Amino acid sequence: MAALAIVALITYATALHLMMFIHHRGLTKATDAHIGDWVADPIDAPKAFRELIRYTQDEVNSLADIEGRFREVEAAKVPEVDRRLVFLNIMVVSAPLFGLLGTVLGMLLTFKAIGIGGSSTSEVIAKGISEALVATQTGMMVAIPGLLMAHLIKRRRHEYVAFLARLEGITLRHFRPRFHGMTGFIVRPKAKITVIPQPELSSAGNPEPATV
Repeated sequence: MAALAIVALITYATALHLMMFIHHRGLTKATDAHIGDWVADPIDAPKAFRELIRYTQDEVNSLADIEGRFREVEAAKVPEVDRRLVFLNIMVVSAPLFGLLGTVLGMLLTFKAIGIGGSSTSEVIAKGISEALVATQTGMMVAIPGLLMAHLIKRRRHEYVAFLARLEGITLRHFRPRFHGMTGFIVRPKAKITVIPQPELSSAGNPEPATV
């Protein structure tokens, strides 16, 4: 039971920390018009997104720079959520296993008590089984809420990635007119070709003298 209590504490602490880390109020309710207004003027954006929008816009010189900023934002937050989510799933799966281990140990103690004797067999079996099944029940009670919390965190993770994709697309559309036509190619002017007339040949094959 002590092991199950430790697993439950670690599981719920990790889940709550992840929910606070990935939670952004109004993430799914933001329309493209609202996001466009935030991109045009980051001051109007919610506090949770204001620094993000400013980071993707400050000192950018091309559309490729904006795309690179969004890749940096995604790489800084999404992999961290994925790593913690994997750890949370491991803890959730381990809770029923610890409960099953407690049940097995309880049954072993029950059979040991039956071998020693001292009470009626039915009473010893009933008491031992009831105590052993408590561990399995506790493990299930720890795992089921943990599964629900992991599903909720995974859903919010997908919502955040989708929001980043929407924000990137709207930002690129907003800045495309500013960077339109900016390329690194140099257009060379066409060389002027001068045509030199050839002298006419006489019937003998010699050039005729020019007439004055």
